[in-house]
Amino acid sequence: MEKEIENSTVVLKAEENVGVVQIADDVVAMIASLAATEVEGVSAMAGNITNALMSRVGVKKLTKGVRVTLVEGTVKVDLAVTMEYGYNIPATCGQVQAKVKTAIENMTGLTCNDVNIRIAGVKVK
Repeated sequence: MEKEIENSTVVLKAEENVGVVQIADDVVAMIASLAATEVEGVSAMAGNITNALMSRVGVKKLTKGVRVTLVEGTVKVDLAVTMEYGYNIPATCGQVQAKVKTAIENMTGLTCNDVNIRIAGVKVK
């Protein structure tokens, strides 16, 4: 399977006579966001001020707090998360990294090299 980058999508070419499969980087970001929030101890994805303002106007984006960089068929993911109080941060982040890497690689066939996590806050119940 040959992979190449085309703007903000990755083109996966399995067979030339059948067609082309393209994966937008927003799809990869959504996969990463959903996988991260499935881990116990992660309260939510943290966005920046632009995402906060846009959500008040009614525009909601499921990929807030996620930045995906696609380079030659490899993926680098930067996540900003809000943790729940009482969870071990290094252990929880290790689980998030493993889950995000596995989800991206299983669902897209791309290689995920880096999953960087920034703790943006702690939620107290």
